[in-house]
Amino acid sequence: MADRPPAQEITDVAVLRLLAHPLRRKIEECLRDGPVNSTTLARALGESTGATSYHLRQLAKHGLVEEVPELSKGRERWWRAVPADRRFPPYSRQTPEVREALSEMVRHNFAELVELFSRFSAGREALGDWADAFLFSRATLRLTLDEAKEFFEEYIALIYRYSRPKEETPPGARPMHVRLLGIPDADTSTPTAGSEE
Repeated sequence: MADRPPAQEITDVAVLRLLAHPLRRKIEECLRDGPVNSTTLARALGESTGATSYHLRQLAKHGLVEEVPELSKGRERWWRAVPADRRFPPYSRQTPEVREALSEMVRHNFAELVELFSRFSAGREALGDWADAFLFSRATLRLTLDEAKEFFEEYIALIYRYSRPKEETPPGARPMHVRLLGIPDADTSTPTAGSEE
């Protein structure tokens, strides 16, 4: 089980735009497997070392990644992700600029989900027993706003319960891409308990 860092609300538009950038999102994904340098990252992503080095420095500037001094030698710098429970301000406290940056990030998230599912579907036949590990659930919950917040916190706690560093991963384990999506019904005419019909 990974240690759970304190929740950190991100309100800086520059950081949100940084997180929404497609290449930086791929870099962040690569860093989940452990430290990288710009050369290994460039090779993995099909980019130039100049581009990956630049983006790593930008991520470091905002505290999202940090240098690993014990691995760095001479001009070769190694980087690792800075663990964090990053959150976004609720809609009611977002500025128009924050809303725009978060909308861009959500669009990229949905595109990544479609790509993940497409790759899984295309390669499912070769996965053996892992072909059965696709987790999918649909539900409609009737929640108060406080209950919705509590549900989300329990979900985050569950994620940390099953999170572990790469070096502690048991044999036979593989990465599982887990996402939570909960959307309040936009139909305000739907009666709720206690309301008059």
